[in-house]
Amino acid sequence: MTAAMAFMSYADPEMKLYIKSHSLPQIYEALLVGLFVQCPDDPLIFLEEKIQELQKQKMLLTKEGHLDLSWDMFITAEFRQGMTKLIGSYLSYLFDLEVGEVLPPEMYENAYQFYLNFLLKKYFREWMNYIRNKRKVQIKYLQDKLKAENQYIHNKLRMTFKAWVKWRQLERKKQALALKHIRHVNDQLLAKLILREWNTVTKEAKSSRKYFERLEQGELEDESDILLITPAEDKDHISSFPWAVALKIFGNLGVRELARCAQVCQSWKVITQSSSLWSKLNFYPVRKYIKDNDVANILRNYRSTIVHLSLRGCNNIGWSTFKGISRCRNLQDLNLSECENVTDEFVSTVIETCTSLVYLNMAYTNISDATLRSLSKFGLNLQYLSLAYSKKFTNKGLNYLATGKGCHRLVYLDISGCTEISVQGFKSIGIACNEIEHLVINDMATLTTSCITAMVGCYYNLTTVSLLASPHISDAAVKVLVQGKKLTTFKTEGSKRITDTSFKIISTNCPNLNHIYVADCQKITDNSLKFISTLKSIVVLNISDCTRITDVGIQSFVEGPSGSKLRELNLSNCVLITDVSILKIAQRCFRLTHLRMRYCVHLTDSGIEWLGSLPAVTNIDLTGTNAQEQSLSGLGGNLKIKELIVAKCSGVTDNGLQKFYHKMFNLEYLDISHCLSVSDHSVKTLAFCCRRLLSFNIAGCPKITDLSIQYLAGVCHYIYFLDISGCVKLTDSIFKFLKKGCKKLRILNMLYCPKITKQTVKAAKNIQKLEYSDESPPIWFGYDEQGNYLAMNKDEEESN
Repeated sequence: MTAAMAFMSYADPEMKLYIKSHSLPQIYEALLVGLFVQCPDDPLIFLEEKIQELQKQKMLLTKEGHLDLSWDMFITAEFRQGMTKLIGSYLSYLFDLEVGEVLPPEMYENAYQFYLNFLLKKYFREWMNYIRNKRKVQIKYLQDKLKAENQYIHNKLRMTFKAWVKWRQLERKKQALALKHIRHVNDQLLAKLILREWNTVTKEAKSSRKYFERLEQGELEDESDILLITPAEDKDHISSFPWAVALKIFGNLGVRELARCAQVCQSWKVITQSSSLWSKLNFYPVRKYIKDNDVANILRNYRSTIVHLSLRGCNNIGWSTFKGISRCRNLQDLNLSECENVTDEFVSTVIETCTSLVYLNMAYTNISDATLRSLSKFGLNLQYLSLAYSKKFTNKGLNYLATGKGCHRLVYLDISGCTEISVQGFKSIGIACNEIEHLVINDMATLTTSCITAMVGCYYNLTTVSLLASPHISDAAVKVLVQGKKLTTFKTEGSKRITDTSFKIISTNCPNLNHIYVADCQKITDNSLKFISTLKSIVVLNISDCTRITDVGIQSFVEGPSGSKLRELNLSNCVLITDVSILKIAQRCFRLTHLRMRYCVHLTDSGIEWLGSLPAVTNIDLTGTNAQEQSLSGLGGNLKIKELIVAKCSGVTDNGLQKFYHKMFNLEYLDISHCLSVSDHSVKTLAFCCRRLLSFNIAGCPKITDLSIQYLAGVCHYIYFLDISGCVKLTDSIFKFLKKGCKKLRILNMLYCPKITKQTVKAAKNIQKLEYSDESPPIWFGYDEQGNYLAMNKDEEESN
């Protein structure tokens, strides 16, 4: 077609006229359309027939002189109905019969596409404008709606707030009036209470003064005059309490007390028979009196509720008791320590039936490998196990644990004093109990680094290690213990092989360490404290008897991140420490509650005085130091002190103690033993000011007389421990005072008291533990049986 168009573009005009005058394009169009639509079997014959028809009609001319031709003239009627003309005058252009040049088809296509694109762009632009306008209308509508809603909410809130403000103002007025009335009533009640208490205290102080004056004048001879305050008439308030409150009160009592309370009245008997009070039984306080049948009867009555059971030190129990224990299906905690009659058969019976057992203490018993064999089979839930000082089991028993199913959940293990265990036994423990978190191996003189390596190699949850009295532990053992572990507590004592290297390893591998007990390790120096000064969580530090520690080490540790968190510090027998360390401790250790500085001989009276500025300290031990009047006066300004030990302090006198006692209303424990200058005058002040005293030690004080005991018995009614050993001037009269005034006294030590007779001591029945001897004081006491100082202490006596 392109070639024809190129040919026609260069054809002769006469030829073009001929083609147009004879209607050749129309003839070609009709023939081609007929050929394409009819699709005859023989196209040549079809064309020949149609040309012949045209020749026959040649004479039939139209008015214009042309043949009457149409494009569908050679199409039958059945095809003609569904067809429309599509080509038009395209052939005229093809043969270049129109005016102008012939246009190629690509230009028509381009023109069509251009026009189509133009229409698309126009319609798309209009559509975008429509959408944009519509969105603007919607956005404006939403904005107007939001403004309307906000305005509505604002108006509602404003109205509500105004109403609330009015209501609040009214309520405040009501509250102010009510508070004013309550304060007025409270002030009246408080004033009455203060006046009543002040009146009581004044009367007690007045009666105490009169009592002390009469004692000094020797007017009190009768026993009935000992007590200053007569007890009020006893009333039963517990029976009127709610049931839950009464149970909580009786829950603090032991087995013996519950049995006694059951005999008071019917209501108390009903309360004491409640099963909740018998879920936790401790027979240790009555271990000397309880019998096998008694324990069995109690277990039989409350076997379903018993969860905790302690038979520590009960040597009178037998088969009946253990049979009763085996029926306690809910038992979780069992303590059989120090029970001489415990056998493998008894323990195996309990272990086989009490499958819920979690805690088991068999320290100081005669168990053997048979018990460990039972534990390996039935101790599936056991988590806490103590075999301390049980020396009859061997490596064979520990091998049972390694091969059995039991004891694989242990998190606490105590094998202290079990010296029969070898390296093989420790290896078996390591295989059987690889979940251990708390490991206690004290008093093991045979413990070596190889034992530790064989045991704790697979302990990845280890947090607490105690290796007290294990002299062969070295730095290599410490390295095995701390590497890859989560250690928080480390204890060792008496090791001559542990050096500063151990502390370097600990500081690197144990960032969460909070408890360090490294006592009597002579190779420890200031470098160790410098290493652990980087740790941030230490609350307990015990480096007692580490004689190479100086102020430099203490200063570096206290100035570290743990200095302000430290709660307990023991520097006993660190003889190189001076007042510089005390000053740093007083400046940095704000949370320190327990401080022990025994035999720190280089401390002065001025340095010890700074300890009174510690805001949280409650327990101070200054045994064998240079504490004197000035330091005791400084400590007396700290009202939180509950325990003070100034034993063997030659500078302690009555004047210093009286200044300390003046404000110590909360003092509970006091030890002034072997302070040779202490006399009845300071004890008088103590009894007057410190009436809550629980424990008092005045052993080795030769100036103490019966008058001091009379002072104490008249006012301090809560004392349960009293040590008067070496008080050579005390006589039998003190028992009369103690019996009347100190009814809670349970422990009494009175060694080297030559003026107290054995007959009087035997008559004392209320005291549970009593130590007595009428021998003369030993030489190291510094005085004879008459209270006279020996020759080596004369200079000291004159200086005092």
